Amino acid sequence: MAQTGNHKGLTFGIFLAPFHRVGENPTLSMARDMELIEWIDELGYDEAWIGEHHSAGWETIASPEVFIGAAIERTRYIRLGSGVTSLPYHHPLMVANRFVQLDHMSRGRTMLGCGPGALPSDAYMMGIDPSTQRPRMEEALEAIMRLLECKEPVTMKTDWFELKEARLHLAPYSYPHFPIACASTITPSGMIAAGKHGLGVLSIGAGIPGGPEMLGKQWGIYEETAAKHGKTADRGKWRVVVNCHVTEDDEQALREVHAGERRETMTYFEDTLGRPPGRADDPLRDGVKMGTTLVGSPDTVAKGIERLLAFSNGGFGGVLFRAHEWATREQTMRSYELFARYVMPRFQGSLDTIVNSNQWAKDNRKGIFGPNVAAVKKAFTDAGREAPEEFRARTPGARDV
Repeated sequence: MAQTGNHKGLTFGIFLAPFHRVGENPTLSMARDMELIEWIDELGYDEAWIGEHHSAGWETIASPEVFIGAAIERTRYIRLGSGVTSLPYHHPLMVANRFVQLDHMSRGRTMLGCGPGALPSDAYMMGIDPSTQRPRMEEALEAIMRLLECKEPVTMKTDWFELKEARLHLAPYSYPHFPIACASTITPSGMIAAGKHGLGVLSIGAGIPGGPEMLGKQWGIYEETAAKHGKTADRGKWRVVVNCHVTEDDEQALREVHAGERRETMTYFEDTLGRPPGRADDPLRDGVKMGTTLVGSPDTVAKGIERLLAFSNGGFGGVLFRAHEWATREQTMRSYELFARYVMPRFQGSLDTIVNSNQWAKDNRKGIFGPNVAAVKKAFTDAGREAPEEFRARTPGARDV
């Protein structure tokens, strides 16, 4: 498993696309995104991955690198990555150089997420044929990995970029380089690209219908590819992306997010992006039942994570919550706090010693605390006084000494 602070266990974070409905002030939306990252940094979350999009009106951050640069100065602990950089849109030397710079600026808190580009409308505006996006991502990733080795100059020519004796004049701050992960949805390409280089994985497809059941098979593709290229398949580098909202009560949680979830699904995924409408009468409850959506009390959400771990056939390194605005701002921020207080510790080992210490004290209270009661009683006797009635009434065993 991945390492979190002083405890071994799952890491937790957010996948910030972001999603903001059309009609809201975009300047304030980005300010809220930054506020959210500052909040979860204070709460002890491990990671925030910021998306790159250029069309369709909802996902309004065009440059995750710019956003990460600002977030570095406003946070202390959290790691910051692109979720994801669309490699076919950029020359690989520029991607490598920008993230090396962020790696230095953050003192090692930067991560690079890679993908082919999520929105067809982005690629269309740049004249990129959708059929070329995945091959181009793999070509760019190959170039970036060779550049980050900082050994031999890289000469490489494809039909869309060229490198001539290219090298980084600034080596990464992290050794051998910052963490890199590939996005994976429903096709094998993300797992294959990550496995080839022994990189991390962002399983975005875990949050869609049928996604949890595919986790084990997807990782099998990674292991097969990694073995073929002499890489180690490390489940600690694997992140699973799902939806989440926490309150004290299951029904209250469903009520808080029902309208917002429906609005996002209908107006963005169906009306804008053209995804077929869901067949379920209540898609939110259906998502909770399928395990793609973790909505409910801390106990319910914890059980949902355990189900995802079981689906993975061996575990993964971390969970990322797809940052959404289904509930009010206050309810959303409180959800992150409740999760950090009551769910996160269960999967990070930080409660084990506390629970054991508490149980030990309860099991041995007569033998351990009894002599202390006698000592306090003796102190009063030595002073020629009787222990106060309040002490004897409130202290277990005091009337017997």
